Amino acid sequence: MQIESARIEDGIARFVLSGATPAFANALRRAMIGEVPTLAIEDVKIYDNSSTLFDEILAHRLGLIPIKTDLSRFRQQDECSCEGVGCPLCLVTFTMSVEGPRTVYSGDLISDDPETRPVQDDIPIARLFEGQKVVLEARAVVNVGSTHAKWQPTTACGYKTYPVIEIAEKCDGCGMCIDECPRGVLELQGRTARVVEGKIEECSLCRLCEKACLTTGIGEEPAISVRSDTSRFIFVVESDGSLPVQTIIQKGLEYIRKQSTDLADTLNEIAGVN
Repeated sequence: MQIESARIEDGIARFVLSGATPAFANALRRAMIGEVPTLAIEDVKIYDNSSTLFDEILAHRLGLIPIKTDLSRFRQQDECSCEGVGCPLCLVTFTMSVEGPRTVYSGDLISDDPETRPVQDDIPIARLFEGQKVVLEARAVVNVGSTHAKWQPTTACGYKTYPVIEIAEKCDGCGMCIDECPRGVLELQGRTARVVEGKIEECSLCRLCEKACLTTGIGEEPAISVRSDTSRFIFVVESDGSLPVQTIIQKGLEYIRKQSTDLADTLNEIAGVN
C-alpha cells in the first residue's frame, strides 16, 4: 500500500492510494471525517442577547465556526489530567461583547489564547440593529466529528476508483467518443482516439464514450472500454482550516492503525496468545 502521487494546494490535497482495498479506502475516508480531533465551541453562556436570533440558534452558529487547532497543545477532555474539569490543555474560552447597529462576525470572538482563534474573521453570525447587543462567553473543547459534525475538520473528503481506459486497434477514429466525453479526457491522434496526457484521473467513469462508439455500428463491442481499478483510489481532501490537510490525513491513518492494533490485541487476549 502506498501513495503514488500527491498535490496539496490551499488546504486541498489530492492523492492516489494504491495497493488498497475498497474497505480500507472507505475506512480512511470515514476516519478523516469523523475521528480526527479539532476544537469547536461546546458551551455558551449568554448574558445578553437582544438580537433577532434565539439563544439556541446563536449558540448553534457559534459551534459551527472552525477554530485553528494545534493538536500538539490540546487533548480531549476524557484524556486530560484535569479529568474533564477544564484546563488550558483541553479548553479555550472566548468572550464577545458587541452592540448594534452592525453585523456580528467570527472575528468578534476574543480568545484567552492568542494562538487559538477562528479560522476566518469574516464569518457572519448575526445582524444587530440600533440598541441591540450580544454579550456572551463560549468554551471550546477538543472532540471528534463522530460525536457532532461541528468537530469535523473537513469540508470535503471523498474518493473514487482509478479509471482505466483501453482503446482497441479496431478504432476507426470517427471521433464520436471524443464529442461525448463531458470532461475532455479523449483526443484524436491520427486515425485513432487516445487519452489526453495527464487527464486520465479526470474521467468520471460515465462510459458515454462506450455508448457513442456502439452507435457508429462498429460491432457488438465498442472499440473503447472504460473500467475501474479497484486497488487504486483517487482521494480529494479539503480542510476547513482548523487543521492542515496533511495533519488530517496523518491523524486519519494513525486512528486506523490504533484501532487495528487494539483489535489484534483483543483477539490475542481472547485466544490466550501471549
